[in-house]
Amino acid sequence: MERLELALGGLVFDAVADGPPDGPLVLLLHGFPQSARTWRHQVPVLAAAGFRAVAPDQRGYSPRARPAGVEAYRVAHLTDDVLGMADALGAERFHLVGHDWGGAVAWQVAGRHPDRLATLTVVSTPHPSAMARSIREGEQRERSAYMLFLRSDGAEDALLADGAALLRLALEDSGMDPGDATAYTALMRERSALTGALNWYRAAGQGLTEGLGPIVTPTLYVWSTDDVALGREAAEATAGHVAGDYRFVVLDGVSHWISEAAPEALNRVLLEHLAPSGRAA
Repeated sequence: MERLELALGGLVFDAVADGPPDGPLVLLLHGFPQSARTWRHQVPVLAAAGFRAVAPDQRGYSPRARPAGVEAYRVAHLTDDVLGMADALGAERFHLVGHDWGGAVAWQVAGRHPDRLATLTVVSTPHPSAMARSIREGEQRERSAYMLFLRSDGAEDALLADGAALLRLALEDSGMDPGDATAYTALMRERSALTGALNWYRAAGQGLTEGLGPIVTPTLYVWSTDDVALGREAAEATAGHVAGDYRFVVLDGVSHWISEAAPEALNRVLLEHLAPSGRAA
C-alpha cells in the first residue's frame, strides 16, 4: 500500500492508500484507539475492485495533526477533516466508511453534507440520535458508562500505568485479538497520542445531534451481537433515522472489532453496497 500525507489547514494527516488513482474514492475512518491499520483487510480488496481506497490516521492520531485543547476535537472539526481529505484527493463525491468514532463522524458527514457522498457504510456505531435516546432511556446508559472514565482528567495516568496494562486488558476483554491489542496499545503509549484520542470523548456533546438532517445517502449499517460497547436497542432504532436506501446487517458472535474479527463478512457486504451501477463517485 502507498503512504500518503494529506495537508489540511496546517495539519498533516498520515494515510495509507491502494487502488487506481482515478478510481472512485472510498475513505475509511477508524475508531478508538486504532489507526488506518484497522482497515488493512479492506483496503486491498477495495483496490482490487477498482476503487481508490484511502484510510487516514485521524485527528489526534496522526502526529502532525494533533492540536492541543479539547475544543479542537469538536464534531465540526472532525467533519471538516473528512471533507478536506476528499478535496485533497480530488473527489467531489466519494464513498465513506467508518467504524466506532469513525462511524460517528461518518453519520455527521451524511447528515450535514449528503451532496458529497455516493454511499455511506457505518460499522458498529448507531445513528447518534438512536444512541442518545438509548443512553437517556435504555440499555446504552450502562454500556456507555465507561465514557465517563475516558473523559476524566486522570484517564491518561490510569491507562498508561504499568506499560499501558489497563488499556491492553480492556481491549482484550472486549474481544480484540491479543496481537491487535498489543499493536494499538503501542500506538497509545505516547501520552500526546492518547490525549488526542481521548479528546474525541471529551469534546462530544449536543453537537452530535443538533442540526443533523435525515440520512438520504444509500446506507449500509453493520452491527455485531458480541459488541460490548454498542447494544442492539440503538442499532435496531437506527433504521428510523435513515430516509434513503438502507441495509442493516447483523453479524452473530462477532465482537466490536468487526473489520479485523470478521473481514471476509464485512468485505462481502461492503462490496455489494458499493458495486451497484450509478453509485460510482
